[in-house]
Amino acid sequence: ERWPKYRTRLQIDKVGNTYDLAAEELAAYAAGKTLDWPEQTLYFLCDMHADTDAFFRSLVASGGVEKTGPGDDAFRLTREGERAIFIIGGDCLDKGPDNLRLLRAIRALIERGADVELLVGNHDLRAMVGFVYGGRREPRYAHLFVRMGKKSVPLYKELFDTYVAPSGRRDFLSDDEVRRRLFHDESWYEAFPDEVSDLIQANKIAKEVDRIREKVHELQDKADEMDMSLGMVHAAFEAAREVFLGEGGEHRWFFERMKLCRKYGSLLFIHAGVDDVIAGLIRERGIHFVNEEFRRLIDDDLFGLYHGAFGNAFRTKYRPSDRPFTDEGLQAMHEAGIYAIVHGHRNILRGQRMVLRGGMLNFECDVSVDTNTRILEGQRGPGGGVTVIRPDGHVLGISTDHPHVKHFDVRTAFRIHRSRAGR
Repeated sequence: ERWPKYRTRLQIDKVGNTYDLAAEELAAYAAGKTLDWPEQTLYFLCDMHADTDAFFRSLVASGGVEKTGPGDDAFRLTREGERAIFIIGGDCLDKGPDNLRLLRAIRALIERGADVELLVGNHDLRAMVGFVYGGRREPRYAHLFVRMGKKSVPLYKELFDTYVAPSGRRDFLSDDEVRRRLFHDESWYEAFPDEVSDLIQANKIAKEVDRIREKVHELQDKADEMDMSLGMVHAAFEAAREVFLGEGGEHRWFFERMKLCRKYGSLLFIHAGVDDVIAGLIRERGIHFVNEEFRRLIDDDLFGLYHGAFGNAFRTKYRPSDRPFTDEGLQAMHEAGIYAIVHGHRNILRGQRMVLRGGMLNFECDVSVDTNTRILEGQRGPGGGVTVIRPDGHVLGISTDHPHVKHFDVRTAFRIHRSRAGR
């Protein structure tokens, strides 16, 4: 199916389908612009949210992987897959049902020889924040275990079943003792706003405090629903720190491999988007510097990273409450040679879409593939989706929620120049 589907804004208004921009709007944006275009095939998959079956459906749909049997290790790279780059655009964790299984499947893809780039998502870093700061008593950090919320409990259940239960251990802490060790106390609600006023906007602080009040109860309720005492959750938390953060931990590679963004030709791949600060850094210092600074902040100030401009890059939905992306940021992106952002984060229901945000062309690619999102959104059947960017100038949007492959020939709007650069 031609993408964008409608040629004019008048047609869009007539049928009431505002999902994509009109071809004439795309042409106006593209006027006078020449894109550097990647010479390798790129597969962009994002927001798998612990659904390994959706991950494999997406890999197979890409054309880069062929399944050879029912097991998670029963697959091979196709000839095209051997030459392509698989960009996993963040949010591998949370929601369920199979966090650890998905991580092992991604690791297997890497071990098969696939060229895999792993970008950070907000759910991934939120888990890391909880693992790193859980148990800290300072007002800046004391709430961060609770902040992981109810969506983290399925992960803790997996960790418990995988790493704790086989030992036969039964001597778990009491619920009250876990609350004392991992939960913030009542004094936090007054101390926190002053502690973070230098970093977080006042309206966001108030929202954060309100959400933490809710999350305390949600976490407990979800643990009860999954037949876990808080003592069992605590044991799973300790296991998480060992396997995700400890030397030689089975899943330590996952956080170590994450980058904030990647640039191929004139395309920026990132989990959510950019603000003026990140756009300026990309223009002035380049993608390599931005990723190096991201790694430094992970080591030195993970909390500050999450709430600052770098965190906005995997959290923004371009809401008024998000960090601003203005004409200044748009100019910086264009001066850096970036004319389109390919991202996930904002889940959508009818396949990939093309929109302008802050004057910038966005390919939105979170096509609601995971089981739990599909249940919440009322989507039918199993999910899967991948955005394929081919060196011949074709972009394909493949999704189980759209009856046809969306096809955009970039040469119908832009002039293109072949580029080997990937940063």
